[in-house]
Amino acid sequence: MSKKHLLPNSTIGIIGGGQLGRMMALSAKAMGYRIIVLDPTVDSPAGQVSDEQIVAEYDDRRALRDLATHADVVTYEFENVDYDALADIEKIVWVPQGTELLSITQDRILEKAYLESCNINIAPYAVVVDEEDIREKIKGIGYPAILKTARGGYDGKGQFVLREESDIEAALPLLRYGSCVLEAFIPFEKEISIVVARNGAGQVETFPVSENVHVNNILHTSVVPAKINQDGDEEAHAIAEKLAEYLHLEGVLAVEMFVTKSGALYVNELAPRPHNSGHYTIEACSISQFTQHIRAIVGLPLLKPELLKPAVMVNILGQHVEGVNKAMGSYARWFVHYYGKKEVKRDRKMGHITILTNDTDAVLQDLKETQIWD
Repeated sequence: MSKKHLLPNSTIGIIGGGQLGRMMALSAKAMGYRIIVLDPTVDSPAGQVSDEQIVAEYDDRRALRDLATHADVVTYEFENVDYDALADIEKIVWVPQGTELLSITQDRILEKAYLESCNINIAPYAVVVDEEDIREKIKGIGYPAILKTARGGYDGKGQFVLREESDIEAALPLLRYGSCVLEAFIPFEKEISIVVARNGAGQVETFPVSENVHVNNILHTSVVPAKINQDGDEEAHAIAEKLAEYLHLEGVLAVEMFVTKSGALYVNELAPRPHNSGHYTIEACSISQFTQHIRAIVGLPLLKPELLKPAVMVNILGQHVEGVNKAMGSYARWFVHYYGKKEVKRDRKMGHITILTNDTDAVLQDLKETQIWD
């Protein structure tokens, strides 16, 4: 299939109807493209802003082929897409992100092995399949350590922190899901991430580095620019660019990293799609991660992202909705984004707020004083 750029009125298929798909669709619609979304939830967040939604499970081969035959290009908004089903539709429609990248990033064991092969710094780890494995391999890794399922984890799900030997018993249920990764805990000072984009012509562009804070393993705030030294900033960009090239990326990729006290960077995780920590780009940059992703997958040249103003992004989870709704009338600087999810649940990502500012510390203090996020 030709990789020439797709013209407006061409159709983009999106597998996944959540908030990332929604924001992809909004960017694509602004550029004149038509959108078909596949998602099992009727009136999904992405479906609400698209031309059509196919209501079906992500591994429904017939529905995926239907999506493929009606789309000129297909993208996905999350990693837990059925690999074989995606490989099947690659025969009939262009899928720029491809199946190789998906296979690497949806399996922590493959991802870590791949990062090692690229000489990327990662935490020491071991693959474990049973209790005996854990007890043997923890001797080399030491406490604290983190046991992670190889597949299917997100927002801290599928993880258990082992602080001492007595914790092993409580962590064993994770092994029901298959092989796991036992990973050394890195004593980090900061968590950072960077979004990189690459198109089929090989053009690579990176976004500014964000500094992230997680609460209960869910992203709470992202602050841009990250408060790291110039060497660390340059290294983060270099790592992202290296991975984009090695993976033959087409689209955007988020790279999450730990920063230690000495300034060393350890790559923690890859996400082959737009990322929660990149939401600030909608208002704070000359191009958003979503528009850059669409440009990459339709074969257009990429724009070099520029940070227009420092920013703070804060997530709105289910327990924050009532407080945000009451307070938003008092804060003119809040860019409030809601995702159109019908059911409000605790710890469910319902939206986010971005605030442009010359004083990110003052904004973080203001957010704290609202007591919404306590």
